[in-house]
Amino acid sequence: MRKWLAFALAWALILGGAFLAHRVQTGGGAVKVSEVRIPAEQGVTVSGLLYVPKGAAAATPAPAVLVSHGYINTREMQSPFAIELSRRGYVVLAMDMTGHGYSGGIVGTAGFGGPAALRYLKELPFVDRAAVGMEGHSMGSGPVMAAALSDPDGYRAVVLEGSTPGLLGAPAPENPRNLALVFGQYDEFAGLMWQVPKGSDVGRSPRLAALFGAPGPIEVGRVYGSIEAGTARRLTSPPITHPWEHFSGSGVGDAIDWFQRTIPAPDAKPPSEQVWIWKEVGTLVAFIGLVGLILATFDLILSLRWFAPLNQPAAPPTEQRGIRWWLALAVTAALPALTYFPLMGLGQRWLPPSAAFPQGVQNQLVVWALGTGLISLVTGFLLFRTRPAFNRQRGRAILAALATMAVAYASILVIDGLFKVDYRFWVLGLKPLDATRSLQLPGYLILWTLFFLIAIRGLAATIAVRGEGLVTSIGWAKTAMAGGFLVLVAWQYATLFATGLLATPTEPLNVIIAIQFVPLLAVIGVIGAWTYRRTNTYVPGAIICALLISWYVTSGTANHWQAGFKPQPPPGAAARR
Repeated sequence: MRKWLAFALAWALILGGAFLAHRVQTGGGAVKVSEVRIPAEQGVTVSGLLYVPKGAAAATPAPAVLVSHGYINTREMQSPFAIELSRRGYVVLAMDMTGHGYSGGIVGTAGFGGPAALRYLKELPFVDRAAVGMEGHSMGSGPVMAAALSDPDGYRAVVLEGSTPGLLGAPAPENPRNLALVFGQYDEFAGLMWQVPKGSDVGRSPRLAALFGAPGPIEVGRVYGSIEAGTARRLTSPPITHPWEHFSGSGVGDAIDWFQRTIPAPDAKPPSEQVWIWKEVGTLVAFIGLVGLILATFDLILSLRWFAPLNQPAAPPTEQRGIRWWLALAVTAALPALTYFPLMGLGQRWLPPSAAFPQGVQNQLVVWALGTGLISLVTGFLLFRTRPAFNRQRGRAILAALATMAVAYASILVIDGLFKVDYRFWVLGLKPLDATRSLQLPGYLILWTLFFLIAIRGLAATIAVRGEGLVTSIGWAKTAMAGGFLVLVAWQYATLFATGLLATPTEPLNVIIAIQFVPLLAVIGVIGAWTYRRTNTYVPGAIICALLISWYVTSGTANHWQAGFKPQPPPGAAARR
């Protein structure tokens, strides 16, 4: 009965959180959110989520805003802007850049998909073509500026969040119409974007002064030029980081304020009046429910007669925490963080995008994972040499893991179909796979499986202690898996907030990627400890974690290789190294 109650509670969290997110996303029914597919140049299709307020109709066309996420993100990352703008009466199209999410092609194809997305938005009969704006975060300036270049008079205003026109050589107009720049004082990309050392220095950027057509330094909050003439410029500089620019009241509020100034809203509200965070709370609750569903489903599967041989209490070789155990914990926690930057760099050179492995950033991640796994194998052999006696029911273990993740994947199809939401919070996001990415997953799954077989076996062989309770074993497993990354991220951002620069200022992208691995590695620790305690084998935990992470990364990471398109290295690679 307890197993079924846990299973039911997990579903309650998933459905309850997803329903809350849906209600916020749709304004309690005042906004319709739907999938769209847009034909673009080079035979590419651009995907998007279209937010249509009830008041928008052919007889009463509404103003509209095209919004775009940044590199290795997806359209859902822009939901704070989409929610707040649509509840103010704007029609909003949140697009997937080409090579991202459900859009075809690779990064940069067809002007990042921006020109096609703008055309589509303006052709909707309930959109006022003379009242269209655009917003892009980070590399989201690519599609926005490409759209502006393709239709110079087809929009009224632009907001760039933590970005710059012509980022990494992408096409952009010399004088975008009514441009607002929101750039965090702690933005990690100040050097790349505006050639100044710190985000707080952006107002002193000669490049920004040239864009504003005014002598520097540029005054924060002042409107330069004329909104009526389309020459207005404004800089705001809230005390936030790059990933906070699209996930903070100030970053979202500054964009709302600019659009309400330049493109009057049908239902204007103070920029500070925001509700989008409750959508994120809802999808976070659902994400927590997903983890619970994985654990509860695994327990239910073990209760089936055919899987009975898997039911075997863990028999860790370690009987108490001594010096050797503390050393094992330190090595397990520290090693992934210590190898992260060097192996990510090597991964860019050793595993370039290809037909089998088309995602440049995921290629770096699997090289890091496998390199770390190899080092941990050697380290474990030299320092610990433990010989645990594992349950040898490997076939049943693999099938139990596959069945568990089949239920987990079914859950995201349910909430996507019912509520048009997924599992996410801030930089953490898990989406359904489309056909293209489903075909890309198997190659990565093999590599992640190799890593997790090593990692989860290490947890069982060196971190688990005989006779310890469930809460204790899960706590130490989470510490072992995520502790090093927690320290790494804390060190980076403590340095950033104290000095204005990251501890490794040449690695801003990899630092931001690292943030999501703190909760992800903690979840892996939970799954690894939970499954091992019930089966005395590391195999099911390794397979579950490999399926989860390969699904997570493949669904949310950009494609850099696809048949019919010229391969490209990860944007900004040369600038970052």
